[in-house]
Amino acid sequence: MKRHAITLTVNEESHQLHILPNRTLQEVLRDDLHLTGTKESCGEGTCGSCTVLVDGQPTRSCLTLAVAMEGKKITTIEGLAQGDTLHPVQEAFVQYHGIQCGFCSPGMILTAYALLQENPNPTEKEIREAISGNVCRCTGYAKAVEAIQSVAERR
Repeated sequence: MKRHAITLTVNEESHQLHILPNRTLQEVLRDDLHLTGTKESCGEGTCGSCTVLVDGQPTRSCLTLAVAMEGKKITTIEGLAQGDTLHPVQEAFVQYHGIQCGFCSPGMILTAYALLQENPNPTEKEIREAISGNVCRCTGYAKAVEAIQSVAERR
């Protein structure tokens, strides 16, 4: 199979890559760009641990071909923080104990960030609906919901 030259914009940085056309965005992020915050779990797009933002929208990177992402703005969990300063959504997840094992956290946080960008004052029901595609076995979602609500209230 022939490699394709592509340019990916990830966390506001441009990356020139030569990749096989069947590689997923998740594989390229983790293996080529060493952005391991994007987790690999089900590989079927059902758990949400691989969620990244593509042009601001939560996207399952395990189902997305990297070659289809040229010209799009990709944000991973590493891209939310400003240097050593966590984004308020990340801070809230830490403060409200929305992070336990941490496996779902990157996808959950990015989904919450996208929700708050679209709807700065969501109801609890809207928060629960937004994060419903992110499987969490540790927190029971209550702590994640509290964290997201706290960010909305501070705005």
